[in-house]
Amino acid sequence: MRVLVGTLIGLLVVAVVGAGVGVWTVRRSFAQYDGVARLGGLSAPVTVYRDDHGVPQIYAHTAEDLYRAQGYVHAQERFWEMDFHRHVTAGRLSELFGSDQVATDTYLRTMGWRRVARQEWDLLSPDSRTYLTAYADGVNAWLRDHNGSRASLEYAVLGLRNSEYPIEPWTPVDSLAWLKAMAWDLRGNMSDEIDRAALLGAGLTRAQVEQLYPAYPFDRNTTIVAGGTVAAGTFTASGASAAATGAGGGVGVPVAPADYHAAPLDAVSRDLARIPTLLGTNGTGIGSNSWVIAGSRTATGKPILANDPHLGPSAPSVWFQIGLHCDCGLQVEGFSFSGLPGVVIGHNDRIAWGFTNLGPDVTDLYLEKVDGDRYLVDGQWRDLSTRKETIKVAGGKPVTITVRTGKDGPLLSDASAELRGIGAAAPVDAHGEPTGTATKQTPAYAVALRWTALDPGRTADALFALDAAHNWSEFRKAASQFDVPAQNLIYADVDGNIGYQSPGRIPVRGKGDGRWPAAGWDSSYEWKSFIPFDALPSVYNPAAGYIVTANQAVIGPSYPYLLTDDWAYGYRAGRIKEMIDGAGKKVSVADVTRMQLDARNGMAPTLVPLLLEARVTGAAAKAQALLRGWDFQQPADGAPGSAQGRSSAAAAYYNAVWRHLLSRLFDELPADQRPDGNDRWFEVVRGLIDDPSSAWWASNGKPTTREEVVAAAMRDAADELSSRLGADPAGWRWGALHRLTVRNQTFGTSGIAPVEWLFNVGPVRTSGGSSLVDATGWNAPDGYDVIWVPSMRMAVDLSDLNSSRWVQLLGQSGHAFSPHYSDQLELWRTGKTLPMRWDRATIERESRHKLVLQ
Repeated sequence: MRVLVGTLIGLLVVAVVGAGVGVWTVRRSFAQYDGVARLGGLSAPVTVYRDDHGVPQIYAHTAEDLYRAQGYVHAQERFWEMDFHRHVTAGRLSELFGSDQVATDTYLRTMGWRRVARQEWDLLSPDSRTYLTAYADGVNAWLRDHNGSRASLEYAVLGLRNSEYPIEPWTPVDSLAWLKAMAWDLRGNMSDEIDRAALLGAGLTRAQVEQLYPAYPFDRNTTIVAGGTVAAGTFTASGASAAATGAGGGVGVPVAPADYHAAPLDAVSRDLARIPTLLGTNGTGIGSNSWVIAGSRTATGKPILANDPHLGPSAPSVWFQIGLHCDCGLQVEGFSFSGLPGVVIGHNDRIAWGFTNLGPDVTDLYLEKVDGDRYLVDGQWRDLSTRKETIKVAGGKPVTITVRTGKDGPLLSDASAELRGIGAAAPVDAHGEPTGTATKQTPAYAVALRWTALDPGRTADALFALDAAHNWSEFRKAASQFDVPAQNLIYADVDGNIGYQSPGRIPVRGKGDGRWPAAGWDSSYEWKSFIPFDALPSVYNPAAGYIVTANQAVIGPSYPYLLTDDWAYGYRAGRIKEMIDGAGKKVSVADVTRMQLDARNGMAPTLVPLLLEARVTGAAAKAQALLRGWDFQQPADGAPGSAQGRSSAAAAYYNAVWRHLLSRLFDELPADQRPDGNDRWFEVVRGLIDDPSSAWWASNGKPTTREEVVAAAMRDAADELSSRLGADPAGWRWGALHRLTVRNQTFGTSGIAPVEWLFNVGPVRTSGGSSLVDATGWNAPDGYDVIWVPSMRMAVDLSDLNSSRWVQLLGQSGHAFSPHYSDQLELWRTGKTLPMRWDRATIERESRHKLVLQ
């Protein structure tokens, strides 16, 4: 996000980086770790112990005291992040950064995240409202003594552009609105829905588009829940009726309306891409790993639960590690989000849980026929509801917008002048067929968004209930309230039980399957209901002795409801299952943490035999030799002549070949639709390898052979790496290409070197790759740099919670130059973890700091 101008460079160097005043400005916002601090409203003193990585363990008398102290501690380390997040969720970025953000704010106001969050407040339980209020009180207690650069260095930088900005008090609704951002970043297949329509608009046939989105390979790759029944609950596939699937539209052949065009959707895609992703990059191929192993398979005799969510890298880190303990009986530890009370992923004294993205199709785009403030439904005109929103602009005049909403949701197209123009004069005829020239439309086209997160829900209740759950029944009850984002929830307890539960509000459609934009003027495409919780897939103590979730298909094709067709394709899940089954011994926590670092490329065994058959000479032939005997692992580095060094060199060449092969195979696709290289493209290319006569092997429209395309890609890759890494293929290393730079969410892409130097971390060399267990993803058209990561790693030992392990990407602090801003990065990069201490005696003994809140 470009938020500053070039003239800032000189001012910044003098005011922030310069000696004396610069050091003072940087350090004055650092958190107080020792001594005594005042926090009004406590019923008794609260003690905060911190270890040598700044991880706090909070001990309080009551739950209210505990959450009040958590708000204070979050604010100490992360208030700028919290403040930025609430401006995103409220559509108020222009108040911080000026007129450049008006377009983004317009989209956010149109969707109305904060407006929905305000409605959710009234739905929550009294306890949840009490805890959210206590948390806000804790944040505000810290704010009373911290403003401007005393709050964070970012405010000093912001003040050079926007000196009038006042920090507002924190409110409980600010916390609830964060859940909307989380739901947005984990929203499922919306980008796929737009992309499929865009490919049709670019001239591909429906059959070609479907070939680029192959079906999940149920015959080869595992599902989370075996078979076609709901393992825990009241619903079974054998008892399903056609009506249960939504008048037959929930399964079967996709339905796409005949009379729509792609131009408005292209513009929606471009505009929505500008909305800040607070959890990082969103798209296909991005997911998470979690698995739980029963005591019958572990060295401890009790379950081990592992989790590593894959999110975009950001500074500060997405996660904040914390332990929460009170005399009220609540004892919980894990990963929290700054701005939100409680723990999101972790364990308490009885159970542990983890998340991966279920990825159900909970967003649908509807094309609407609009005339003025009316829209067409079943041949009848209805009135759109309207509301005014005023956007304040730093250094400028306020901007007032009108938001219009119909039965299918807010009109996203109202947020863009380009979209309004396209809708009024679209390149289609009166029947919606493409003409190639702009034609005045009566009625005009508009685009509406139907999304479960725009309906008020009770996810905040679910999070508090998860933290307090003590058994499988209470865990499932908490999951039943987890409306959005729908996640795969895994479970283990100290009694030895393991389980899995799908939660979430997932629609049952009328016509259509959600894979294509629907016709809003036909009410048969509306959502009819939501899948009942007891009909959602679940399993408890499966015979296999373990459960693996890695964004693969949840359940087999005989399941009677549509969850989605846009799964990850099961490569990561298959590899995790293979490692568990092939362990040959009882699995330990150390084994599990090693599994999380596995970098075996799941596509390489299919593609490498074809590469070894290719007839190449010169540099390509020397590079080809690297692939003989390769173990398909992708380490960042390795000593010359070592097995790891040979694997790293082979990985560098293989991934370069993969990138150039995709470029040559799909050169007819629009530039913004080129393959990113994730496991969807594994499946596409797998099918093409078995079909050498496919038209996709043609190059620039000219006939050629599979062997010629493969050899050309190998030459391209060898030439690129020889130029970048030297003439000797044995010296190539994957980590020299595959590097991670962790950028600050606000100032990290300013384009101004001193600003980026202040807040960004890296680059560092990384192992792994896209759709691997060690999922350091990259985007093939853009190069090899890492764009998503395992944002944290956790392994919980249910036999001895004190022996659990954890690490996160960067560190606890959001203050640049704090010793805990990035002190976990090297641990994370090299596969090391920290002890996840639990019992108070150990925590006190190993603590480095003690702060008493009075």
